[in-house]
Amino acid sequence: MQIFAPIYQKTLQLSKHRHAPFWLGLVSFIEAIFFPIPPDVMLMPMSMTQPQKAVRFAFIAGIFSTLGGMIGYAVGYFAADWVTEIMQHFGYGNQWHTVMGWFDKWGIVIVFVAGFSPIPYKLFTLSTGVMQMAFFPFVIAAFISRMARFLLVAKLAAWGGQRFADKLQRFIEIIGWSVVLLAIIAIIVIR
Repeated sequence: MQIFAPIYQKTLQLSKHRHAPFWLGLVSFIEAIFFPIPPDVMLMPMSMTQPQKAVRFAFIAGIFSTLGGMIGYAVGYFAADWVTEIMQHFGYGNQWHTVMGWFDKWGIVIVFVAGFSPIPYKLFTLSTGVMQMAFFPFVIAAFISRMARFLLVAKLAAWGGQRFADKLQRFIEIIGWSVVLLAIIAIIVIR
């Protein structure tokens, strides 16, 4: 059963659309606040199909992710009790307390790590506000780490270009089903 190949082809097709940079910016913005899908999902195919614009796409993702992070910070800052309650309600209570403990232990350094890593960034933008960390150091750390991540992703995807896209096409079903299996295992382990 081929599910992922048609989705992959549609993603590559949409990555060339004239409004793709707008959607990349929007996804980058809302992912830093609440959206579960990282901008890399759009950034990679856009950079593969238009390698000459990869750095531009990385800047769009980095700037809008930082702006979204600022909104996430504000939500955490002004609605700390509500954010904590929402995290508990959606089953993220343990992860939320872990993240808060990391901030107590490592402070702003954790923003660098979170901005560059595949850890859900929204947990960190919201928790910096809840912890009432200094705003400007947060913004600087968020911008540097997000830009570094998106530049790396964009440049690697651009470097691989069409040959990488073709190879990915051949293995997309295996990759897709492996991700689904890993997600199921992760859910079972977390619960």
